[in-house]
Amino acid sequence: MKIKKILLFLISTFTVQVSSFALDTELHGFAETRAGARTQDDPAQNQMSLGETRLQLDALTYFDAAELQIRTDFLYDGLQDDLHKIDLDRGTGFMDLRELNLLFTPIPSADVKIGRQILTWGTGDLLFINDLFPKDWNSFLLGRDEDYLKAPSDALFVSWFPAIGSFDFAYMPKFDPDRYVDGSRLSYWNGMDITGDEFTAEKRNEWFKDHEFSARFYRPVLSWEGSLYAYHGFWKSPVGYDLSANDYYFPRLNVYGASARGAVGNTLMNVEIGYYDSRENSSAFKNVPNDEVRFLSGYEREIGNELTAGFQYYVEWMQDYGGYSGTRDEFRHVLTLRLTKMAMNQNLMLSLFTFYSPSDQDTYIRPNATYTISDHWQASAYANVFLGEHDYTFFGQLQDNSNLGLSLRYSF
Repeated sequence: MKIKKILLFLISTFTVQVSSFALDTELHGFAETRAGARTQDDPAQNQMSLGETRLQLDALTYFDAAELQIRTDFLYDGLQDDLHKIDLDRGTGFMDLRELNLLFTPIPSADVKIGRQILTWGTGDLLFINDLFPKDWNSFLLGRDEDYLKAPSDALFVSWFPAIGSFDFAYMPKFDPDRYVDGSRLSYWNGMDITGDEFTAEKRNEWFKDHEFSARFYRPVLSWEGSLYAYHGFWKSPVGYDLSANDYYFPRLNVYGASARGAVGNTLMNVEIGYYDSRENSSAFKNVPNDEVRFLSGYEREIGNELTAGFQYYVEWMQDYGGYSGTRDEFRHVLTLRLTKMAMNQNLMLSLFTFYSPSDQDTYIRPNATYTISDHWQASAYANVFLGEHDYTFFGQLQDNSNLGLSLRYSF
């Protein structure tokens, strides 16, 4: 309790003394150590995939008409070269500000959240079509907790609940890209071979010019929830290449989509579709992705005593394929399987998530075992296994990055 009081005092000071006007402040968090190693030799990378100690502080302060949330990670990472150089876009350095936002209700039928926050929507399980909020692929592929796949956005988020349904609107005044694979911790296919050379894409960081809009409308339709989506912004990873500047960059993108989710008997089902309107055309000086149609369907149900299975089918259909001269197929198919088993009075959770692409002929396997030792202590063992026939496919390029590791967490 003494330690918690000290941490609460530090967070209160960090909120610029506004907590003196607060009704109450809740403090939660955890301390965690996580270590992982590659199972193959990659001459471009350290044999250790992870070696870090993390402290997360999450403070929620209540006022008469608003809530202030601050969630910050403090990190000692033995594999980072310069921990003192903080980059909140890339999530590097000794501190990662996950959330700093104010939530208030200006009218009874609307909520407004402004500031740094984690945003997500859509129906896919680790597959994203209309969720164009930033992802941290380095954390996910290296074996950090699954929560760290979602990177923060600096946004104005408005939810409105009229009688006809619900509307969500997100405005990001500056582009929030993915924390993409850049060679710093994971090797990748650069168009010719596998490399660990670090690269930084041309940034889109002009406020109120390189901005993004995301919108969603959802409401019950019979016994299902139906949603419509729209996005205006940029491809979240640097998939464009500017030949004149000899640099990767983020091409402009619009996305329009829909989804539905509901129960059919004992099975939870979902479908989602999106049209990716790549707004820049390839030319003699720029290579940009073609338009795409993306679709997924999913099924989840309990198949045994405390054993749940989830299956998804996902496809990317490239438009104007006749003019494409790259290596990928017109249709990229992906199948996923998630198995979750609870045991030992639900103190032990065993899970397996598998991606398999029959078109790319590659696979990604994520086994995990988590044991709850007590109300505060939790231990985990995990692995990330990449297999592929070709170096240029998404999972095939990562074969030398296969890793396994352990973590120990104390929550308060």
